[in-house]
Amino acid sequence: MSLFKKKKLDNRACVIGLDGVPYGLLRDFMDRGVMSATRRLMDGGRLHRMKASLPEISSVSWSSFMTGTNPGTHGIFGFTDFKPGSYDIRFPNYSDLKAKPLWDILGEKGRRSIVINQPATYPAREMNGILVSGFVALDLARAVTPRSLLQPLERAGYRIDIDTVKSRENTEFFWRDLSKTLSGRQKALNLFWKEEWDYFEFVITGTDRLHHYLWNAGADPDHPHHRSFLEYYRRIDQLIDKIAVSFRKSTGGYDGLYLMSDHGFCGIETEVYLNVWLEREGYLSFSKPNPDSLNDIAMESRAFALDPNRIYLHLEKKFPRGSVAASERKALIQEIAGRLAKLEWNGRKVVRKAFPARDIYSGPLTAQGPDLIVLGERGFDMKGSVKKTEIFGKSGLQGMHTWDDAFFWSVNDHGDDLAIEDLAGIILKRF
Repeated sequence: MSLFKKKKLDNRACVIGLDGVPYGLLRDFMDRGVMSATRRLMDGGRLHRMKASLPEISSVSWSSFMTGTNPGTHGIFGFTDFKPGSYDIRFPNYSDLKAKPLWDILGEKGRRSIVINQPATYPAREMNGILVSGFVALDLARAVTPRSLLQPLERAGYRIDIDTVKSRENTEFFWRDLSKTLSGRQKALNLFWKEEWDYFEFVITGTDRLHHYLWNAGADPDHPHHRSFLEYYRRIDQLIDKIAVSFRKSTGGYDGLYLMSDHGFCGIETEVYLNVWLEREGYLSFSKPNPDSLNDIAMESRAFALDPNRIYLHLEKKFPRGSVAASERKALIQEIAGRLAKLEWNGRKVVRKAFPARDIYSGPLTAQGPDLIVLGERGFDMKGSVKKTEIFGKSGLQGMHTWDDAFFWSVNDHGDDLAIEDLAGIILKRF
């Protein structure tokens, strides 16, 4: 580490992100010896159970992590959002983020950051250091800053993500692609770790993909892919150990090293199609029997849903054919939330809680977002399709995101009520 001989290193920080790894699974794998090195590391600090964002999806949670704010301030409400004044859908990107990420705050202090595979940062923009955007990123050339690092990454076989289409169709291809993608991440880590930095972040997103496609393999010891599931986590364990040892050598300890996930995971019992439920309850109707999109919504509609679990009131002035007056808003939210609380599937309660957005968001952009966030009970995955005809159904996915079992590890104790938007402040105190 000769580059650092002239620089004080004891207040550096390094974050290892494991996308979609739940607190309970991590505990189980450490206890069973699958992640023995991680267990030794974590025994020297505090493993916190942490709340993710609402909705509990990567684009929102990672935006909340990097800015230390909620969607009402940073402006990212989901992987998709409405074009202003319309029912057309757009895909927000890094340019839509309205709050400063922590590495920009550090850059203003003259601190240099290296961030590898950070979701919700595409297209990459200049910063004091290096940024390699994670999903959803479309083109590696636009996912890297400075651009001079594109060729070294390409030579290392770096890839933004697995091929999700082929992986859903072919399990053997999925395992090969998952392994190649992790190998590319490791090579990028080797390439950039030796650079000068004050803040380093390294995110693994293959865990999220593994859980979506093959959650059952991790839960069932007799599953034909159970051993491969564990082996992938053993590779991650080795990688965590490598980073931790290198960090300790450069700083003298583990203070300033953090491990985290952006949300939890569990198996899917059934998907829940909120627009079908809203239609049957009389809140939603369309101008034709088989709608193509929300552009076919009828004027008399009172509410509709957008993936993954967002309900919008059909407000006047917000939507072109909106029919709900602002004065009706509070009562209608309470009414819909009350009816959702009674929804059952095979005698089981489906909705854990419907959160009024203004109770959980704060900031100047709150009104741009949804009116209700519907948090399902474990196993009930909320969806916003307009093409389904039944309230309940299944797709090819095995795992779903969960809200209050993400994790955060630090040498220090940060209390029992930790949320993902708290982490930026914790990290910035190092500097």
